[in-house]
Amino acid sequence: QVQLVESGGGLVQAGGSLRLSCSLSGRAFERYAMGWFRQTPEKDREFVAAISWNGRRQYYAESVKGRFTTSRDNAKNTVYLQMNSLKSEDTADYYCAVRLTSLESPPPYSEYQTYSYWGQGTQVTVSS
Repeated sequence: QVQLVESGGGLVQAGGSLRLSCSLSGRAFERYAMGWFRQTPEKDREFVAAISWNGRRQYYAESVKGRFTTSRDNAKNTVYLQMNSLKSEDTADYYCAVRLTSLESPPPYSEYQTYSYWGQGTQVTVSS
C-alpha cells in the first residue's frame, strides 16, 4: 500500500520561508515523478511544482517560479518543496502526489487527475 505523508506546513509571515517534506512508503519511490499541488476552499486543486524521477527536471507554476524549489532525495524516499518569499496568496493546503508516467508524456503534468497517489495534505498559512 502506497502511503504519502506531508509535513512542514504552518503559519509564517509574508516574506518568510517554509520547507515542506513528503515521504513515500510502499512503492519504489525512485522510479516515479512527483508533484506538488495546493488547494483552497475557493479554488480547485492547483499545480505548484513537479520533479522527475531522478530530480534532473523540475517544472513550476508561473505563480511560484523563482520563489519555490522542489527537490528529492531518493535514498530517503522524500521529496521537498522549499518555499521562499511567501505571499498571502500562497495560503492553502499543500499536497504531494505520485505520477506513474513521465512528466514529459501526455497528459500534462499540471493536471492533478494524472497523479495516482496523494498525501493527506499540510496546511500553509501566510499572514500579511
